[in-house]
Order: sequence, then structure tokens, then C-alpha cells
Amino acid sequence: MKRKNYDTVTEAMADLRTLGYTIDFSILTEKEYLFCDITKHVLSPDDFEIDSFYRFEGESDPGDSMIVYAISSKGKNLKGIVVNAFGIYSQNASSAIVKKLDTHPNQ
Repeated sequence: MKRKNYDTVTEAMADLRTLGYTIDFSILTEKEYLFCDITKHVLSPDDFEIDSFYRFEGESDPGDSMIVYAISSKGKNLKGIVVNAFGIYSQNASSAIVKKLDTHPNQ
């Protein structure tokens, strides 16, 4: 995927949807997987790859610092989006799912 620059999280998510990343995943650190509440899809750390990611730094509020991930699972034929905070507000860093997300591909 060609790397783009986005000004906002919303802009990144909207464009990723046009590229087929249509499933919104949540991080469930206590269960070590990604989950979509609408489709009920579940992905363990071994079930997906990070295709691209976009980091947004909150200029006035560190709580606004986010990373948008474009992920895919070839085995399950899925493409989706994961949004996660980073820095002092990030999810539990010892979680296997967060460790997987923290292994950003070189871009």
C-alpha cells in the first residue's frame, strides 16, 4: 500500500475504507485479540498483518495521540482498521495484541 499523509484520524479512516478496510476492530487486551462488535470477527495476533499505520500527535492534548492501523487477514479474507492511543494513554503494553501492533512495518 502506498503511504499517504493524513491530517486527521477521521480522514485516514475514511480513505482506508475506500481502499477496502471496512471492518472496525477493537483491541481486547484481556483476551489477546482484535474484535469487531458488528461482524463478530475475531483476530489473534497471528491472524493478521499490519499493512500500514498512521500516527497522529495531539498538539494541545497528549490524550489525542493516536495510531490508525490498516490490517488484513489473508486467511480470513478480511481488511480492517484498528485505532489505538499511544504514549501515557496507550493500552496495556504487556498484551500480546499490543506488542503485535507495536511492531510497525518499516514505512
